[in-house]
Amino acid sequence: MAIATVNPATGQVVKTFESLSDAELEVKLQKAADRFLSYRKTPFAERARLIENAARVLEKEKESYARVMTTEMGKTFRSAVDEAAKCAWVCRYYAENAERILADEVVETTAKRSFIRYLPLGPVLAVMPWNFPFWQVLRFAAPALMAGNVGLLKHASIVPQSALMIEEIFHKAGFPDGVFQTLLISSQKVDRVLGDPRVAAATLTGSEGAGVEVGVGAAKRIKKVVLELGGSDPFIVMPSANLEAATSTAVKARIFNNGQSCIAAKRFIVAERIAEKFEKMFAEKMAALKVGDPFDEATELGPLSSAQGLEDLDRDVKATVEAGAKVLTGGKPLARPGNFYAPTVLTNIPKGSPAHQEELFGPVASVFRAKDLDDAIRIANDSRFGLGASAWTNDDQERERFINDLEAGMVFINRMVASDPRLPFGGVKWSGHGRELGVHGIREFTNIKTVWIE
Repeated sequence: MAIATVNPATGQVVKTFESLSDAELEVKLQKAADRFLSYRKTPFAERARLIENAARVLEKEKESYARVMTTEMGKTFRSAVDEAAKCAWVCRYYAENAERILADEVVETTAKRSFIRYLPLGPVLAVMPWNFPFWQVLRFAAPALMAGNVGLLKHASIVPQSALMIEEIFHKAGFPDGVFQTLLISSQKVDRVLGDPRVAAATLTGSEGAGVEVGVGAAKRIKKVVLELGGSDPFIVMPSANLEAATSTAVKARIFNNGQSCIAAKRFIVAERIAEKFEKMFAEKMAALKVGDPFDEATELGPLSSAQGLEDLDRDVKATVEAGAKVLTGGKPLARPGNFYAPTVLTNIPKGSPAHQEELFGPVASVFRAKDLDDAIRIANDSRFGLGASAWTNDDQERERFINDLEAGMVFINRMVASDPRLPFGGVKWSGHGRELGVHGIREFTNIKTVWIE
């Protein structure tokens, strides 16, 4: 795939970029290895000062960064501004808390003194997706750099300007040259970088296929890897729920980021007693969404990120309908320039159809009916994915069942699934392993060293 900015709202090529040559890549890898030797010794106070500077840069220039995000992948301008602000938040969280989280952890033994020390690993390769061009990167970079590691970013080929801007943010913040570098390379070169002995570990957010490749590549070299892959998150609604709040949030949870989010609600599992009412309310609210120019303040749903993404989504919806599903609203691309797909609600989803077993990346919601609580949990767990789950109930016993029995890395009750710097983020099953954010996220890329003093 060419490294280029293609405006998804118009289909026009905005700017193209050349990949790094082998010689240029070698220079960057050596620079990362050399810089790590000195940066790892930087005091926490200095790292915190630098990452706080990065937060200020993000806040000061959030609108210019938002314009690039919207131009490159089509998210609404409002949500892009929010994304830049959230990146500042994650920087501040780790600036304020990293030293405490990574402080020596004393363990009482028979030793004179025994403790755990958290030390950096080295250069970490981050393979990142296009859907949250800044957030996905900063939620890796802030903890990794605060832990004393250095970062190498291989971003998605459709967001090269975002990738270069992020490197520039760290330069503006005052980080030493080489602490964070963007690698404009094709996906074919990822394994070569991962296999380089100077690279200590890797993290990937993306598709299952990409996750398998990087996971296998890391395993072959005995390197630590964190994988955050796809999701087909359930959104469960029980009779005790507030239906107005549940349906309004269901729309937001499905069309957030134009429906292109790993933690977007995709399978809506509703108790039979309230299913007909839910479906009617949900379909009406989806159909009423304003679709259009992502720079327009009134727009609620922008384009998909690429023509290929639009084609894939349309193919999956058509196959699901041909298998017997019913379309309550939408169900087709919109007849206009750009990669626009109508807000869609499907019901009567046949087992084995794409909407039943795949992650549909776009504004398409699949509704399932559940006989009771046990059936709702069964349907929710009938997926190879296990990232997030949202359950709507005001019954305490149902709440506990959902918390304990849903096969997911995150469970949100009466709220849509979201990421928060203070809480670990990640999944189980084919949604990946390891955690980002929170206490656990910053410790992922450390040497958890046992120390015993006799």
